[in-house]
Amino acid sequence: MKIGIDGRNLGSATDGIGRFVCNAIKALSALGAEVCVYAPAEINADYEIPHGIAVRTGRFQPLPARALWGQAILPAWAARDRVEVFWGPSHRLPLFLDDHIARVVTIHDLVWLHAPETMRARTLIGERLLMKPALRKADVVVADSTATATALTSAFPWLRSPVSTVAPGTAALPAPGDVSRLGPLGITRPYALFVGTLEPRKNLANLIKAYGLLPAGTRCDLVIVGGKGWKQTRLADQVRGGGLEANIKFTGFVDDGVLATLYAHCLFLAMPSLYEGFGFPIVEAQSFGKPVLTSNTSSMPEVAGDNAVLVDPNDTAAISAAFDRLSTDAQFRNGIAVGARENAGRFTWHNHATGMLQIFEQAIRQRRKTDA
Repeated sequence: MKIGIDGRNLGSATDGIGRFVCNAIKALSALGAEVCVYAPAEINADYEIPHGIAVRTGRFQPLPARALWGQAILPAWAARDRVEVFWGPSHRLPLFLDDHIARVVTIHDLVWLHAPETMRARTLIGERLLMKPALRKADVVVADSTATATALTSAFPWLRSPVSTVAPGTAALPAPGDVSRLGPLGITRPYALFVGTLEPRKNLANLIKAYGLLPAGTRCDLVIVGGKGWKQTRLADQVRGGGLEANIKFTGFVDDGVLATLYAHCLFLAMPSLYEGFGFPIVEAQSFGKPVLTSNTSSMPEVAGDNAVLVDPNDTAAISAAFDRLSTDAQFRNGIAVGARENAGRFTWHNHATGMLQIFEQAIRQRRKTDA
């Protein structure tokens, strides 16, 4: 089977979708699939695409040029390479692929429908304009979670076939270091951990507000890890205004070694997002045997399983109460954590690649029926 993959997300600095695409490519190749990766510009070297995988790149960097590449150049490359199936791993498909090429698209979330106020205007417009055509063109639509699959079916009842669910894997982080490694970050006390881009959808304003409701003498610290997103410049002001500077630490982006150490030594993960298509930090924290405080919405209950305390992300009192119990009641915290590693073990890139190969075969069969 020859698979063409849209690699446009591999051109920028490593991020969640880029890592997803890179790890999926590696796992498919490891199972013997013949993979061709297409990107509008050079692939970021940090992604380390394995040798032996065919990669075609261009010089289409500005947004208008990238749009031209996606609808004209990419389909020509795929036809020239005679791929049997084309996979859009993040919400996009070329509109003009050769009729004989099967097509599959993966949808990670429907933020633009359920939480549009949390998105940048450019991203929101792109999702509104380009997701529906991709869904119409796809022989098979794939979602990361059952929650997203159900939401897709509800929002778009005209889909040609049922949405398939193939959960992503999570990359194994390095072995963690000693807790003393966290000293330079100013972390010297027990702490809860947040991991993710600092953006409105992550609900950090409510998490900080909930933290401020806790009794000062009993609360653990809160460590917030992640690069700056948008509309989040007031978070530091919120922390200062609440007199919480000594207890809430912003680390910015950290490398995988430090991230592993932060997971290994935290009391629990605090991630009461407004909406998630999957929620990788949940699985990462559980892979270190940690319990999770997360939301009772979208995919988060499904991914977290029984190893989480679920809250309404808009209820700061509920977030505060859950945070307080997880930080002060070790017996409760340890009970929630039982089985966390086993739950995290469900999500491997081998499983994802195996599921996607079955999807690709299904799409090829459907395309052949259409051609006939």
